[in-house]
Amino acid sequence: MTQEKFYYDNKIVKLFAYATLFWGIVGMLVGLLAASQIAFPSLNFGLSFTTFGRVRPVHTNAIIFAFTGNAIFTGAYYSMQRLLKTRMFNDFLSKLNFWGWQSIILLAAITLLAGYTTSKEYAELEWPIDILIAIVWVSFGWNMIGTLIKRRVQHIYVAIWFFLASFVAVAVLHIGNSIEIPVSMFKSYTVYAGVQDAVVQWWYGHNAVAFFLTTPFLGIMYYFLPKAANRPVYSYRLSIVHFWSLIFIYMWAGPHHLLYQALPDWAQTLGVIFSIMLLAPSWGGMINGLLTLRGAWDRVRDSAILKFFVVGVTAYGMSTFEGPMLSLKTVNALSHFTDWTIAHVHIGGMGWNGFMTFGMLYWLIPRLFNTKLHSEKAANTHFWIGTFGMLLYSVPLYWAAFTQTLMWKEFTDSGFLAYPDFLDTVTQIMPMYITRVVGGTLYFAGAIMMIPNIVKTVKSGHIINNEEAHAAPREKVAKKRVAGETPHRWIERKAVHFTIFVLIAIIIGGLVEIIPMITVKSNIPTIKAVKPYTPLELEGRDIYVREGCYTCHSQSIRPFRSETERYGEYSKQGEFVYDHPYQWGSKRTGPDLARSGYRGGTMFRPAIWHYEHFLNPQKTFEKSIMPAYPWFFDNILDRSSLKRKIEVMITLGVPYDGAEPDYNYVDENGEVDNNKVENAYKTQAEGIAKELQGMGKDVTWDKEIIAMIAYMHKLGKDISLAKIAEKKANEPKIEEANNGEVSKEAGATIFAANCAACHGQKGQGGMGPNLGDKFTLHGASNKDIQNVITNGAGIMPPYKNFNDAEVANLVAFTSSLIGTNPENGKEAEGEEIK
Repeated sequence: MTQEKFYYDNKIVKLFAYATLFWGIVGMLVGLLAASQIAFPSLNFGLSFTTFGRVRPVHTNAIIFAFTGNAIFTGAYYSMQRLLKTRMFNDFLSKLNFWGWQSIILLAAITLLAGYTTSKEYAELEWPIDILIAIVWVSFGWNMIGTLIKRRVQHIYVAIWFFLASFVAVAVLHIGNSIEIPVSMFKSYTVYAGVQDAVVQWWYGHNAVAFFLTTPFLGIMYYFLPKAANRPVYSYRLSIVHFWSLIFIYMWAGPHHLLYQALPDWAQTLGVIFSIMLLAPSWGGMINGLLTLRGAWDRVRDSAILKFFVVGVTAYGMSTFEGPMLSLKTVNALSHFTDWTIAHVHIGGMGWNGFMTFGMLYWLIPRLFNTKLHSEKAANTHFWIGTFGMLLYSVPLYWAAFTQTLMWKEFTDSGFLAYPDFLDTVTQIMPMYITRVVGGTLYFAGAIMMIPNIVKTVKSGHIINNEEAHAAPREKVAKKRVAGETPHRWIERKAVHFTIFVLIAIIIGGLVEIIPMITVKSNIPTIKAVKPYTPLELEGRDIYVREGCYTCHSQSIRPFRSETERYGEYSKQGEFVYDHPYQWGSKRTGPDLARSGYRGGTMFRPAIWHYEHFLNPQKTFEKSIMPAYPWFFDNILDRSSLKRKIEVMITLGVPYDGAEPDYNYVDENGEVDNNKVENAYKTQAEGIAKELQGMGKDVTWDKEIIAMIAYMHKLGKDISLAKIAEKKANEPKIEEANNGEVSKEAGATIFAANCAACHGQKGQGGMGPNLGDKFTLHGASNKDIQNVITNGAGIMPPYKNFNDAEVANLVAFTSSLIGTNPENGKEAEGEEIK
């Protein structure tokens, strides 16, 4: 049989391998900074572009798309050419893939640090970069499918199935999740709102992990592990079952990220069921990988490459066992919003993605450069340091998660929260955060050790950029199945058919979950009291998104007593209908903010408190690990795009067009009236500025801090106003009920609505001092208490809106608290009352 000569493109593989190493070091270094900022808040450096909220998305994007993304392309471009016995379809597409991808990574780092973000986890990049991602990703897929069509072998090997599924799924996920309307060059609003956005985001977010961090690395496993072990894959049949069941089931599991939240029960149930089912195909892949080493386990002792692969595949198995377990509602009730998720992700990221990449590079680089690895001993040292670092990073986070979630849920014998101050649960786990930094440093040190080993290996060899190869041309076979050919063997030689079947398998789950969420109105019951954001609140929300506040704070209260006691009424679907994008968050490094505007609630804080808190968090909470935001006080808010923002929101269905009379920002022609928008903005902003100026703060209405305070006071406000209106309708006025007499009961009602947020429901103290002990800061006589109420003290604002009867009632109740010594009282402050 004649042999055809062709050339493997090794240069593109080399470029992606170098990029993998470079971005791996960068991504790990940024991650180490982010972890250190939690343990040592001073490392936020007081700069806008180095705060945790901006650094953290840079780390996740750098590791996922820069480090592992380049690793995927390295493995795919090397293995596909050799498996298909052909050069890649088009050299230009290969170069476009490489340089385009590096440009995306660089743009991502710059824009995220600058605060340009959509806030959607793993999809934070703004619309111009989203378009660039789509172009570059299509170039990769076009190159892949073109290579499949011109291959010289009949059947497509299992590794390529996973690469192909990754391309198809990521394309669908990226496009589906990135539908947004531009406001400006680097600002857009997603077309999805609230619950719908949450479902689409975690359809994307969960499956970005599936089809970017899992399936392509299974392709790497199926090629490089047998090569390194010099053994065939354990079971071809198992790989078939593993592949099709995995890509079909994965797409259904996204809702398990939203359990107990404002999501219809049917969607949560689907997410749980398919997450449990994922265990079988995931472990099928792990078993197939580990059993491939049968007869080669003696070599694992000496081979660093095999060690990396064995621990990598084992970490995959452990992560894919833990994932389904975390989707069980009883487990999720404990794990969600804690560091358990962070530990889980890093076992997968460090063990599966990191170690598989290290193993691949240690095997690949010497073969690319026709030499031997410079130091097997150094590679083995890297393995052991990396393994210990991974464990030292993750185990403390598991411990921290168990500790914190149990503290959140603990009640005293009297029925009160044992740890009502959220910060107490954070300071308790600070040693674990410090230990995590040590573990991360060790893992990073191992990666650093790899660089000189690889450099010396490269210098000792020589690469042939266009490596000559020979193979027989592909034989022509009947289009239909031939005798003895199984259906799957037939589909393996039909690249286009195979791709179509993959598309069908991956798209079904998303369609079943997303379409009803968008089209069936009963899935999102509306709440009449919920109103749109004012222009000022909308700008404040955009600042909240810009600063990455969602990385530390959730806005979703689950229906658990421990959460409703701490934060307030649990969240409902209808609350979020104007949220583009949603801001539920996935981690609580700080408390939930969904009721921070709920007057009378435990989370409400006055404007002066927010002012001081953003300026110096340690002034309001001495042990706070939140960074300061001094630029809020210097920056004049840029309102140049505000009119366009209102226009986009109207397009998205927000009733700024007159449907809500109090939020009518259009003229008689239906066009957005910039004067109406500016007047609404300025009127509200001046009210907040005037309140702060009355307390001695030199602030003007046009500063960013004013918008942030307005947004904080919007969260939960509509629910609060609805409750107040209901209460007023069902209760007589205080003055009428008291007939002009002082009433401690009436004072208790006023206290609960206005004072408990800072002093505690029982006066035990919180942000404000303990009112139930026998110590005082400003005097304990009725006259002293009245003076504090009407004139304010410290960061407490004056309450000028109370009439004389209400002040008298509040004084009576506050005075009655002295000496009650409530449980969990704050440490005494001031002078003892004689």
